[in-house]
Amino acid sequence: MNEKIHIFDSSLRDGAQGSGISYSLEDKIKITKQLDHLGIDYIEAGNPGSNLKDREYFDVINKYPFKNATLVAFGSTRRKDTDVVKDKNVQDLLSANTKAISIFGKSWDFHVKNVIMTTLEENIKMIYDTIKYLKSQGREVIYDAEHFFDGFKSNSTYALETLKAAESAGADCLVLCDTNGGTLSDDVYDITKQLLLNLTCDLGIHCHNDIGVGVASSLMAVKAGARHVQGTFLGIGERTGNANLSTIIPNLQIKMGYKCIEDKMMSELTPSARYIAEVSNITLDHSMPYVGVNAFAHKGGMHIDGIIKEKSSFEHIDPVKVGNDRKFLMSEVSGKNMVINMINKIDSSITKNSTETKEIVEILKSLENQGYQFEGAEASFELVIRKHLGLYKPFFSLEYYKIIEEEAGRKDGCTASAMIKVMVNGKSEITAAEGNGPVNAIDKAIRKALGLFYGKLKDFHLSDYKVRVLDGTNTAAKVRVLIESTNGEDYWTTVGVSTNIIEASVNALVDSIEYKLTKDIETREK
Repeated sequence: MNEKIHIFDSSLRDGAQGSGISYSLEDKIKITKQLDHLGIDYIEAGNPGSNLKDREYFDVINKYPFKNATLVAFGSTRRKDTDVVKDKNVQDLLSANTKAISIFGKSWDFHVKNVIMTTLEENIKMIYDTIKYLKSQGREVIYDAEHFFDGFKSNSTYALETLKAAESAGADCLVLCDTNGGTLSDDVYDITKQLLLNLTCDLGIHCHNDIGVGVASSLMAVKAGARHVQGTFLGIGERTGNANLSTIIPNLQIKMGYKCIEDKMMSELTPSARYIAEVSNITLDHSMPYVGVNAFAHKGGMHIDGIIKEKSSFEHIDPVKVGNDRKFLMSEVSGKNMVINMINKIDSSITKNSTETKEIVEILKSLENQGYQFEGAEASFELVIRKHLGLYKPFFSLEYYKIIEEEAGRKDGCTASAMIKVMVNGKSEITAAEGNGPVNAIDKAIRKALGLFYGKLKDFHLSDYKVRVLDGTNTAAKVRVLIESTNGEDYWTTVGVSTNIIEASVNALVDSIEYKLTKDIETREK
């Protein structure tokens, strides 16, 4: 087919309404540039009339030479009983100096009467006047029909009338919004199909994920004839989030044959997702389709055996297409195929039936019996392999550490301090640091000391920290600590086990640093 589907990203506007999301001006600029680099068609960046940050953003970003995207300012139709020319919000939209403007208006008669509290006739005029005026100012206008599907099911005649008003005023695209996110995908398809018989304007779709079908409904709208899809790149947004564009784009392009971004940029999908998650200060869902760390992860021995023999036996696409990697999760149920695959990444001369492979399998079983779990901590297991094969060179040794708990309620938020001594190539360094808790304090102290020897340690940080009690019968129970680290592009996880939670954390932290330094050397050698 190769027919063009226009992708409209609202991460910086609708996504910013998600719980835990708080973008700085610099964050918004970084994400804008990444979306433009990827080839997204429209970037909706905020409401210039709502807050100073958005106003400042538009002033700054308009100086940026966009390569692919059209920047979009977002706002509402004029207020009721107000001349559009005198409406401050409408004038603020124009002052943002964007080529395109996204205007939302009411399509549900319930909202017209009970939320904005005006007449059905005045609402139609508000839609028409605003779009007509913005078009007269030379702007591309995308009309978001808010609560459209609920409105159509309530009063289809009036909902259609709102769209016709927008169309007659000159709107470039009419976007059907499932604002409450409760419409089933079949209904989205049927209603979109029906509207195409009554309208000549291009149709778009904007879904929320309240019942878990945001992506499916977006695909069904396209199947029905919509050619403009809105969402947020990671599915972030209010309540349960918006339709996830990092899933929609490859589904449309790889599975359904449409054109969303340039084919050569499809391999940038996963790096873009991880970069945007990093800037957004959120942990990317490991199970997210296509771009998640576990999207192409295999654990069962039969699955791994099948993948080694024929990739398509347990994968719907080659992960390379979307810039992701295949992962074999290390576990006692994975079998020798998994172990030899890991070993051969380090030493390709070792075979499946060699003595070394058998010994490493036994080490794996012994460590997992002690409480270690390498399913999500391949970095630690890679270090185990290197040590057993004699291919491990420690970059430092942690000679000792001491944790001091601080008084509660300190204004700077520090609740612990750590003093440590490290040894690097016969040279010792003693340092201390404060942190928000003992693990954070010792992490800072170790980095502070090692930073004198290894400058690149500042390039990565911990992105996730998990603790699990392995035997909850008493307070002396053994715990497992998993630490995920990232440099903004790659992620790796290490594990530590002990009856002392600090010791388990330190062991995982040391592994993480050693793994990072090992990979840095390999990269330089390549």
